[in-house]
Amino acid sequence: MERLFETLEGGWATLAGGAFLAASFAFVTAGYSPVFDPAWITVAICGLPIFREAFEHIVERRKISSPFLIALATVASIAIGEVFAAGEIVFIMAVGEILEDKTVERAKRGIAKLVSLVPAVARKVSGGSTLEVPAAELAVGDIVRVLAGETIPADGVIVSGETSVDQSLVSGESIPVDKKGGDTVYCGTTNRYGAFDFKVGGAGKNSSLEKLIALVREAGANKSPTERIADKWASYLVPAALAIAVAVYFITGDISRAVTVLVVFCPCALVLATPTSVMAAIGQAAKYGVIVKSGAALESMGKVDCAAFDKTGTLTRGKPSVCDIYTADGFSSGEILALAASAESFSEHPLGAAICARAKSDGVELGNVADFSMSAGGGIRADVGGRAVVCGNLRWLAENKIGIPTEAGEVAAAFGADGKALVFVAVDGKFAGIFALSDEPREVSAAVVSELSADGVRTVLLTGDNRRAAEFFAKKCAIVKVFSELKPADKVARIEGLKSEGRIVCMVGDGVNDAPALKTADVGIAMASMGSDIAVDAADIALMGDDISKIPYLKRLANATVRSIKVNISLSMAINFVAVGLSVAGMLTPVSGALVHNLGSVLVVLNAGLLYDRNYMKK
Repeated sequence: MERLFETLEGGWATLAGGAFLAASFAFVTAGYSPVFDPAWITVAICGLPIFREAFEHIVERRKISSPFLIALATVASIAIGEVFAAGEIVFIMAVGEILEDKTVERAKRGIAKLVSLVPAVARKVSGGSTLEVPAAELAVGDIVRVLAGETIPADGVIVSGETSVDQSLVSGESIPVDKKGGDTVYCGTTNRYGAFDFKVGGAGKNSSLEKLIALVREAGANKSPTERIADKWASYLVPAALAIAVAVYFITGDISRAVTVLVVFCPCALVLATPTSVMAAIGQAAKYGVIVKSGAALESMGKVDCAAFDKTGTLTRGKPSVCDIYTADGFSSGEILALAASAESFSEHPLGAAICARAKSDGVELGNVADFSMSAGGGIRADVGGRAVVCGNLRWLAENKIGIPTEAGEVAAAFGADGKALVFVAVDGKFAGIFALSDEPREVSAAVVSELSADGVRTVLLTGDNRRAAEFFAKKCAIVKVFSELKPADKVARIEGLKSEGRIVCMVGDGVNDAPALKTADVGIAMASMGSDIAVDAADIALMGDDISKIPYLKRLANATVRSIKVNISLSMAINFVAVGLSVAGMLTPVSGALVHNLGSVLVVLNAGLLYDRNYMKK
């Protein structure tokens, strides 16, 4: 039985119902009375699901809704022999249901993809040897070894070894974090290089990744679908329609007039008012590379007055780049760039890769490298064309018995105050210079913030980066409110805090760590190209090509959609009330009443279609 109703509610069945209704209309207009009216088939195909829904609402939910009024008008039309009017009513409602269903489908695959990030096996250390065991069987206190490139299977504390960990999954930090003994590592993050052992502190449901999964589930459960406007008004329309129809019958004694009142009162245009505008707007957005998953998201976007942005990969490119080069006396920037890039070309560290990228873009020729060695969490050493090159952090230079001048220390402190990552360089045992690296803003970031602010939308930065880096970046983009050093749960708390202030919040992010916040916000917007699949699935809207300049456009489109919906609702209600007056006066029959009331549906669709062709890219 369930399969039958699923088939009847499908697009092909509704299309078939429309074909039979068209055949019935052709017979009516030609004045031909067939033995069997094809409209009966339309009533069966499109009407049975509506009758079932009306029954369920009354019996199971104790609720009189719009399906009940539609079913009542259909039965009344059949009772007086107006089968075409009955078919027209249920067909229009079926079309409205399909359009609405298409606009409220939500992606639910994010949870499964989050779960897949947990490694299936872990390398447990026992008695001086390692044994591969299911990651799910790890217990607190177990010692686990992680090799370069592997995903960390549980939360814990490093007991031996040094490395650099990409923990953007948890914190959103753009640059891998150096780790040594006593530092915490998190489940689902990636060991960039260097093997290390850690003691399990949280596994299974107590791990950071499992808590992240729980946050996404909880946030998703807290978002209920938009209540349909027709159902909201049904509690008023049904009693009013019945009362007017009964009154008309007792006053005029004309059952046809009473039935016509029920027919024109059917909220067909009202049901179409929202989904048609939404479908047109979704099509318009798709033309400009914005994928909108639900009508509720568009409606909410039209009301948004606060935009919360993740930093790394959203307002920035997500990759560190060399932004400053400081050189000591006797060295030029080109010289230390060539030497450092040559040495770093053998390194796997992302900061080294950024130095190499700068050398390539500047057309610097690299030298021959020999005797390369690396210390995880420290730096590298190499012989470049006969010159001893050391690159790394201050501790690494100290270990190589290289000091830095006071002036260089002050410069380094200034760079650090701006939240920049530093790579110190020494050549032939002498301090040579400093590379300062940062995650550069996208060219359009400041313009997007400015445009949103001009439209009355408050902008907020939510990031896992340290306070100095976050504040330095916020100044560049003119973002006044900054929240830094946030874990996924902290981002959710900040979003909830903004909502508690009465704000309608949209969250823009790209990483797995943004998924709970994207779910919690009134509207979640994800970067579709460089963003994680989980963030895209958790979001309501995805930006193809990661073009955040589309966000102000999206806000204007959403505003226009909300206006279109309001116009459609007003138009449909006005036509219904006028048609009721004409029905009471006897100027409409059930068939003509169905056609006149269907005029509202046509006008609603035409008005909604205007959204598709207008250009909202320009303010």
